[in-house]
This record gives sequence, C-alpha cells and structure tokens, in this order.
Amino acid sequence: MARYTGPKSKIARRFKDPIFGPDKALDRRSYGPGQHGPNKRRGKQSEYAIQLSEKQKAKYTYGILERQFSNLFEKASRMKGITGEVLLQLCEGRLDNTVYRLGIAPTRRAARQFVSHKHITVNGSVVNVPSYALKVGDVVGVREKSKSLEAISNSLAAKTTSFDWLDWNPSQLAGKVVGVPTREMIPENIKEQLIVELYSK
Repeated sequence: MARYTGPKSKIARRFKDPIFGPDKALDRRSYGPGQHGPNKRRGKQSEYAIQLSEKQKAKYTYGILERQFSNLFEKASRMKGITGEVLLQLCEGRLDNTVYRLGIAPTRRAARQFVSHKHITVNGSVVNVPSYALKVGDVVGVREKSKSLEAISNSLAAKTTSFDWLDWNPSQLAGKVVGVPTREMIPENIKEQLIVELYSK
C-alpha cells in the first residue's frame, strides 16, 4: 500500500505548520530543517515555488500521493462549484479522513491503518480502502469485533471537536455523513487557490 512513511517532524518544520498533529520538535525549532538551521539565507520564493509548496502541504496533510492527488484535482475541476473548495471537499470525504474527523482514530495515519486492517464499516459492510469516497447519507462505524479495541476507546475518550457535516452516535460507535463540508467547516490551513493556479499552468 503506497503511502508516505518518512519523518513527520521534518515535513512539519518545512511548512512551519503541525500538519500531522501536535509536534514537540516543531515547537522547539519553528524553522525549516537543514544543517544551517535558522541562519541559512533563503532567497525570495518564486510564485511557482509557493504554489508547489501549498500542493505538497495538502498532499502530506491528507496522506495522498501525487497521482491520487492529481486525479482528485481533475475530478474536482469537472464538478460544479469552486474548484479549490471542491478539491478539499473530496479530500475530506475520503474514508480515512472521515474516520479521523469522527474521532475514531487520533491521527489520519492511524485512521488509514484502522481502515486497512478491516476495523471500519460503511453502511454495515467492512471497507478496507482508505481512499473510499463517501457520499451524503453513508454511515461509518466500528466493526462489532473491533469495538473493544483500546486504541479506538482512547481516541474517542480524547475527542474534543465535532463537525457539523458529521453526526456521531456514541452508543453505536457510528457516524453519519449528513452533508458536504463548506470551506468554513474545514480547519486545515491550506490555500487551495494556489493549488488551482499551479495545476492551471
């Protein structure tokens, strides 16, 4: 299964944003990685470099590789609405991201693992494809045999945020997709318009 498995702190420091969650390394050294540290002189970034950086940031945030991300952009560009916003909605609608948003997993990486290890169901059937695209009305739940998993219990106990486009049922350990998230409902610090400009060249 293709996915990024490299160092997370180095990537977070590159973008100066905790894209993988709270990061002590980023708190201690809030400058880019490299042997010269914060003293390294960096020239002014070109427009292309800024746009490329934003695309890379979005890819790492959602755990999507280049070809998948390119395909998502093509799909978004064919759909009605603002392309950048639709692109983020497609990323949010992935099964692994929704499992993370529901609080079943503490991180997107953990959510991806839960899905691939067949702990997650969609409308009552086990789905082990992290990129599975959910639709409004779909119900994402924890498989009956997996409800006692300590990792899932701990994650749900630590859950502090909820999202208007998801309706969580704690008694059944299941959440329903009740709508498509608007840009205001997506907390990620991503400038999607820069990604659109990059792909439009």
